[in-house]
Amino acid sequence: MTAMTPGSNIPLPISRVAVDVAAPVRLDVSGLLLTADGKVRSDDDFIFYNQPSGPGVSHRSGGGSAPDAIVVDTAAVPAGIDKIVITASPDAAGQTFQGIEPTATVRSTEDGSVLASFTPPRLGAETALVIVEIYLRNGAWKVRAVGQGYANGLAGIATDFGVSVEEPAAPVAAPAPVPATAPLAAPPVPATPPADPRVAVAAPAAPPAGTGRINLDKGRVSLQKNQTVSLVKGGKPLLSRVKMGLGWEPAFRGKDIDLDASVMAFGPQRNHIDSCYFGKLAILDGAVKHSGDNLTGEGAGDDEVIVVDLGRIPAEVSALVFTVNSFTGQKFTEVGKAYCRLIDAASGEELVRFDLNGTEPRTGVLMAKLIKQFSGEWEMTAVGDFVKSRTVRGMVKPAGQAL
Repeated sequence: MTAMTPGSNIPLPISRVAVDVAAPVRLDVSGLLLTADGKVRSDDDFIFYNQPSGPGVSHRSGGGSAPDAIVVDTAAVPAGIDKIVITASPDAAGQTFQGIEPTATVRSTEDGSVLASFTPPRLGAETALVIVEIYLRNGAWKVRAVGQGYANGLAGIATDFGVSVEEPAAPVAAPAPVPATAPLAAPPVPATPPADPRVAVAAPAAPPAGTGRINLDKGRVSLQKNQTVSLVKGGKPLLSRVKMGLGWEPAFRGKDIDLDASVMAFGPQRNHIDSCYFGKLAILDGAVKHSGDNLTGEGAGDDEVIVVDLGRIPAEVSALVFTVNSFTGQKFTEVGKAYCRLIDAASGEELVRFDLNGTEPRTGVLMAKLIKQFSGEWEMTAVGDFVKSRTVRGMVKPAGQAL
């Protein structure tokens, strides 16, 4: 297998390959068939989940358990198509690639063997990427690592390659590609626009309220919904052992609230690995431990605590999702002052806090998630999404979808 760097290229020894793009979050993966002038012939040359097949190129869904892929059969690509560009963008509106470096893997469709992989370095404000391209040069097909970023999302890529963006909310400005973080050894990706039949979704969306990444340099952080904090302080080692405290109070005096806190471990393809809750107090060989069940919700302080030894989390685990659910069917409209807080287990210092604002008449809530970055550090994101589930098992699917 070849680990590629920006601008590098390798010959494509077989005609049929799949390019999948994986990241700690769900991605939309697309392919565009381009002519010599760097444009699509029509919107039919934009291949994505809502238009999954074209001549010699198709979209393959991972179904949530594996990354989506673009499958290319160079023997079936029509004459006049010189390049197939593979793109990726986070599924969540407004999310950037900062801290969630994607990896493109080129595989043989015959036996699944890996031909090459590429992880673009040092991403930041990009909300969409041209990650690799399969191109024809002197009668032979090759693969090139690109890593070209766009700050205006999939609509920017679409416009840049000639796809017509349907009914934009406002005139689409000329694309403003994010400057490449490393010089490309090969010519830059053509600066002509593609359109995307699905980019009708895609005039750049405003980030959700509260979105933004921060770190612990200035001390304790209070998160809003959708905000993310990197669990590092400048110049200090990565945190190794933390506690996630979860608490709540009855909204009405004299009424007990029996909620259950849990944490679910997921792999890089959002595959569920294990769950830790009152019925299973330790998982991952003791790297994650639960304090036990609180039956009333009364009293000051954390109702339930989950201890996480980040340094012992197995390599196959890339995300932890913390949830609270009501097995007895009590709704969150009966709950007051629900929160979660992250504590340094060594010092007892509260590092991050998220207070759940608002309620919904549902029996579960996704409180927060910890995601391991390509660099090895962890980030915490406040979620705060209500779901319909009374059991830990029922929380697995919505937790995976939140990644």
